[in-house]
Amino acid sequence: MVTVDRLIALQTRDQIATNTSTLPEFDVAVVLGTSKYIGKQLNSYYSHRIDAAIALYQQGKVGHFLLSGDNAHRSYNEPWTMKRDLLRAEVPESSIHLDYAGFRTLDSIVRAKKIFATDDFLIITQRFHCERALFIANAYDINARCLAVKGPDKANWSMTLREVLARVKAVLDLYIMNTQPKFLGPQEPILLRQANTNEEANKAL
Repeated sequence: MVTVDRLIALQTRDQIATNTSTLPEFDVAVVLGTSKYIGKQLNSYYSHRIDAAIALYQQGKVGHFLLSGDNAHRSYNEPWTMKRDLLRAEVPESSIHLDYAGFRTLDSIVRAKKIFATDDFLIITQRFHCERALFIANAYDINARCLAVKGPDKANWSMTLREVLARVKAVLDLYIMNTQPKFLGPQEPILLRQANTNEEANKAL
């Protein structure tokens, strides 16, 4: 397990950025979902991801966001929660796209390519998550980079163990079991959708 953990970290280290000022511009950024609250407390994993997404839009570094997460039931909807916070920060709705079937990191990354037709994008999440997400992206020949945002100030050993086990599972999913996303379907290309929207707007002028 330790060997897998270290190999994934080494393979992806050159694809990770920690400063938005060093990033090039991206047409699409995939924001990986998590719960906004843990109990009644704001989840810092969530807030740092959303804050980074807003900053990137304000800096002109990202044109579109694919918000990918779990939509388990009516009262728990990660993509919609992220969308609501981006709208509050005045990110236009036309730049926000939702993937309600991002149940796992593998689903989010693979669906970005197979459903939303983008294979050159930025991922926004914490560094440990960046490494696993990029490992999956590399296996699918996706040209991805990741912005590693801050996490909680205190180390969480249970989270560390969970991530190591998730990396072993990722290797099995990709190279042994050929695990696919839970849901696939027809393509909904993000950039094509935006081009059609712009064309309709021009016709209306």
